[in-house]
Amino acid sequence: MGQTFKTRRLVEFSDTDMAGIAHFSAFFRWMESAEHALLRSTGLSVFDIPAEVDLPDGASLSFPRVKASCDYRSPARCEDELDVAVTIGRLGAKSVTYKVRFSLDGKELAEGEVTSVCCVIQHGKPPASTPIPAEVADKLRPFVAS
Repeated sequence: MGQTFKTRRLVEFSDTDMAGIAHFSAFFRWMESAEHALLRSTGLSVFDIPAEVDLPDGASLSFPRVKASCDYRSPARCEDELDVAVTIGRLGAKSVTYKVRFSLDGKELAEGEVTSVCCVIQHGKPPASTPIPAEVADKLRPFVAS
């Protein structure tokens, strides 16, 4: 099995509903935050993606989301400090699927998945998928679950 990236997340008041329970949408923000933390841990950034391809002037590489889901098993409450575990379920030629598990004191609260596609982003044009640069894939590969 590949490496698991681990981080923690505090459930803040603004993440909750009137009952003090984390709103379902907060988990999607937390998944993205955990993905960014994983990238930073490898020396990558969502704003500075190494490009091995010649990009048109003003173009950049980005990883727009094409799919996101989350299954909820138990509520998270205001001021809970959640354990967040991230692995990569699939690292394709042009896409990556992150798997994120949320737990509290060993009890699983939710499990989510986010798929992103590597794209060339150019003003005034739709995103165009492109292969994930080798340098990026090499840094993500250790987190791929076997």
